[in-house]
Amino acid sequence: AHLAALVLARGGSKGIPLKNIKLLAGVPLIGWVLRAASDAGVFHSIWVSTDHDEIEKVAKQFGAQVHRRSPEVSQDSSTSLEAIKEFLNHHHEVDIVGNIQATSPCLHPSDLIKVADLIQKEGFDSVFSVVRRHQFRWSEVKKGENKMTEPQNLNPAKRYRRQDWPGELYENGSFYFAKRHLIEKGYLQGGKMAYYEMRAEHSVDIDIDIDWPIAEQRVLSFGYFGKEPLKEVKLLVCSIDGCLTNGRIYVTEDQKEMVSYDYRDVVGINLLKKRGIQVRLISERDCSKTLSAMQLGCIAKVSATNKLQVLEDWQKDMGLSWKEVAYLGNEESDVECLKKAGMSGVPADACAVAQKAAGYICKSNGGCGAVREFAEHIFLLLEKVNSARKQ
Repeated sequence: AHLAALVLARGGSKGIPLKNIKLLAGVPLIGWVLRAASDAGVFHSIWVSTDHDEIEKVAKQFGAQVHRRSPEVSQDSSTSLEAIKEFLNHHHEVDIVGNIQATSPCLHPSDLIKVADLIQKEGFDSVFSVVRRHQFRWSEVKKGENKMTEPQNLNPAKRYRRQDWPGELYENGSFYFAKRHLIEKGYLQGGKMAYYEMRAEHSVDIDIDIDWPIAEQRVLSFGYFGKEPLKEVKLLVCSIDGCLTNGRIYVTEDQKEMVSYDYRDVVGINLLKKRGIQVRLISERDCSKTLSAMQLGCIAKVSATNKLQVLEDWQKDMGLSWKEVAYLGNEESDVECLKKAGMSGVPADACAVAQKAAGYICKSNGGCGAVREFAEHIFLLLEKVNSARKQ
């Protein structure tokens, strides 16, 4: 049976414009679930249903196919079921749809693998995600009604301690899997049904109960970052032009070159050094005089015609695995280095191919604090590494 992952990502949003591709911890929101779906290895195809060109572009960057939904199912009043039924009408090869919510960035491949087994091996017609909550419910009393509230799931005279109460299961909206025949009848949940209980720390829904800064902290703590475990970064290699500087060269009347840089980036480099992380710089042009004037105290390679070769030489000389190397670049010449490094980033104004290859896209432009921002991202991931070691 053809199992397709389907992420619904409409361009319109009443809250945050283009929320589905807004950067969350350096990755477009939709990218977190597409990465998890891809690495799960259980889907015959992975799709994004959208009506927006920019969302289509991001979806393809993460390897998904795109279904352009019609205006009829792209309205504020349109339901998920309507969009899924339209998708099935155009893709007759699909037997089972795994509808994954773009707003669930802490989804892990292991969850999707287990749900696929429930559908494909144990014969369930539909499976949906839930989370266990320990919350006491009371009846609502509307304004003007002369009524008393009543307990719904507790005895006030004998309140449970959390550890003595199993809690209750609530849908968390992370995903809904269903077979074609069920969807065509107008159901996402029906037939032989099963729920899949997700861990509470993985149950993050930006739509409902969490704001962006808090979500970023949750993702950094509990999100899925790839198949291989994170390692402590020991080397950051930074492209000079367009990352440390804004890429502009100013020429005086006496033909002297000048560049500008942001002092915040110098602070970021110094903070990395204090944490024991080496920082090395690289450039395709000869900017020795510029580096000398900046007095950064970093090993640098200028006039580098092959950046990847330089990076590989440094990695081998230091005896590091690629997971221990971070790279910040911004041009086509940086793409192979971005792909090799265990942690990769680009400034906000990096070229499109570099953005596609990077794992983190800074909010700051090159020469305007991008190095400092990427350093902060490295520190947050180091905390994640240290936390995993303690566990």
